[in-house]
Amino acid sequence: MSYETIIVEIRDNVGLITFNRPDALNALSIALVGELADALRAMEKNSDVGAIVLTGSEKAFAAGADIKEMQSKSWPDTYVDDFITDGWEQVAACRKPVIAAVAGFALGGGCEIAMMCDFILAADTAQFGQPEIKIGVWPGAGGSQRLTRLVGKSKSMEMCLTGRMMGAEEAERVGLVSRIIPAAELVEEAVSTAQKIAVMSRPATMMVKDVVNRAYETTLAEGVRYERRMFQASFGTPDQREGMAAFVEKRKPVFGKS
Repeated sequence: MSYETIIVEIRDNVGLITFNRPDALNALSIALVGELADALRAMEKNSDVGAIVLTGSEKAFAAGADIKEMQSKSWPDTYVDDFITDGWEQVAACRKPVIAAVAGFALGGGCEIAMMCDFILAADTAQFGQPEIKIGVWPGAGGSQRLTRLVGKSKSMEMCLTGRMMGAEEAERVGLVSRIIPAAELVEEAVSTAQKIAVMSRPATMMVKDVVNRAYETTLAEGVRYERRMFQASFGTPDQREGMAAFVEKRKPVFGKS
């Protein structure tokens, strides 16, 4: 399928989705979010794809939701249409690992989309922020919730109340991003990282997402109990038998695609 606001590629076993609204710093329009959701669903169904990378341009991953589309909306409009839900949640709901490769601005909805991914690789040029307060609103796609869980109440409160941007070094220091990469190498490094994940056992990578995400949603005791049950369930997969046999036999494992 061809898209107007995103570019979709399959590089070996990695799906690469690039936001493509250069004239609007990749602002997240309704059309772009819809196409993103469609592409993610297609990659979920594609057995050749083991991991996914989301990225933008050198200037902007995405500089927020499209304010021109929001400006005229009323409260009933947003409530009845469940604005900033349809399509947006597909990023967080994707069961395959999703990496955000962020260069330039990741602001508002752009920061929120990045945080919906499983982890963020940041270019040294990356700038993160939730500046919605400057236009009379506040984060609406999970920003106040995910940012607080990732960086803590104090820093999240400051950013959401002032609209201050956070650079790549600060973002890595406080745990918002996993690594900083030179901007020129960002996409290739993100795809390379995704390829390392994609060759792993497909059920195992999906279960890892499940158990790590559970840590945010429950108590430690319940999370450990869930992790243990999922670990025990892994012994029912062909990949567990192949992986452990390969280790004993001192060879590389050959995992299936399902």
